[in-house]
Amino acid sequence: MKTKLQRRSVQASAVLLTIAVAAGVSGCQDSRAASVDSASTPEVNIIVGGLEKVIYMPAKLAEGLGLFEKEGVKVNLLGEQSGATAENSLLTGNAQGVEGFYDHTIDLQAKGQCITSVVQLANIPGEAEVVSTSKAGTITTAADFEGRNLGITSLGSSTDFLTQALAGQAGVKSYTPAKVGAGQTFIAAMDNNGIDAGMTTDPTIAQLVETGKGKVMIDMRTEEGTRKALGGLYPAASVYMSCDFVQKNPQTVQKVVNAFVGALRFINSHSAAEIAAKMPKEYANAGQALYEKSINDTKTMFNKDGKMDADGARNVLSILDKYSTNVKGKGSSIDLSKTYTTAFADKVPAEK
Repeated sequence: MKTKLQRRSVQASAVLLTIAVAAGVSGCQDSRAASVDSASTPEVNIIVGGLEKVIYMPAKLAEGLGLFEKEGVKVNLLGEQSGATAENSLLTGNAQGVEGFYDHTIDLQAKGQCITSVVQLANIPGEAEVVSTSKAGTITTAADFEGRNLGITSLGSSTDFLTQALAGQAGVKSYTPAKVGAGQTFIAAMDNNGIDAGMTTDPTIAQLVETGKGKVMIDMRTEEGTRKALGGLYPAASVYMSCDFVQKNPQTVQKVVNAFVGALRFINSHSAAEIAAKMPKEYANAGQALYEKSINDTKTMFNKDGKMDADGARNVLSILDKYSTNVKGKGSSIDLSKTYTTAFADKVPAEK
C-alpha cells in the first residue's frame, strides 16, 4: 500500500509530465511571439494566478488606471486559480507572461526551463495558514500538521511549496495536500471538513475570519510574520516571462514593467478605499467594507519600485532546496541570476 508521501510523489510526477509535454511544444510557440517589439502596439497575454486575489491586484489595478494603454501596450489579463496551471500556459506559448510567485522561476529552472521575473511586486508571500475554527484547539503550530488534510490551490503551486516548507521545518513526516483552489472553493472545503487548515490569501482570509469559520495561524502578510515563519524574506508575487521572450522583446517588456511599477506606486500612496474603487466591482462580492479591509491588511506587502531583494531570492532557493520535491538537492546547480532581473525596473521613469 502506498503511503501518503508516495501517493504525493506519483501526483507530482504527473504534474512534471504535463510540464514536460508543454515544454516540448514551446519552441514553435515562442518563435511566433519573438517579433512583438516590432508591432506598432505590441500585444501581450499575461496569465494571473487568481485575478481576484489581493496579492495579484497590481495587474487589474494597472488596467483600471489605464497604465497599459498609457505605455502603448495591449495587455490581455487572463485568470487562472493556480500558478502551476498558469506556468503551463507560459511554457506552451499561449501567454507571454505570468503574474505569479517568483519561486516558480527556480522550480522551472530545476526542470530545464529558463524563466525570469522582470518585475518583483512583493518580497513576502501575502499568504496565511488558516485553521478551521473547529480544529483551532488542536492545530496551533506547523508541528500539528502531522496526518492532517491541508488545503493548497493545486499540486506544484506556491501554496504547495510553502506548505512543504512549513511542514518540513516542523519535522512533519506525513500530511495530505488537498487541491481546493481559492475563494469559495477553499471556503467550501473548510465548511465541509474537507481540510483541517490551508494556505490562502485575501480576500478569502478576511471572509473566513469575519464569518468565524477560520483563524489565522501563520501570517505571512507582513515582513515580521514571514521572517518568523521562513527565516527571512520570501519574494513572491512577480511578473515572470521566458528568458527568450525577454531577450527578443526588451521594449515591450519595459512597457509592461513601467505599468506594473506605476500600479505599485499607486498602492503605496493611496488608501485601501481608493485602491478598491479602481478594482472590478465583483471582487467585493462579500461586501465593500470587507474587501477594503482585505486590501488594507495586505497592501503593505507590495514593493514600491518593482525590484528584487537579493537576500530574499537566496532564501527562496535555500528553502526550496531543502523542502521542495522538485528542487531538493539541485540548489547548487541553480543560477539565480537567470531567475530575476532588475534591468527593467531600474529604467522605469521617476514619478512626476
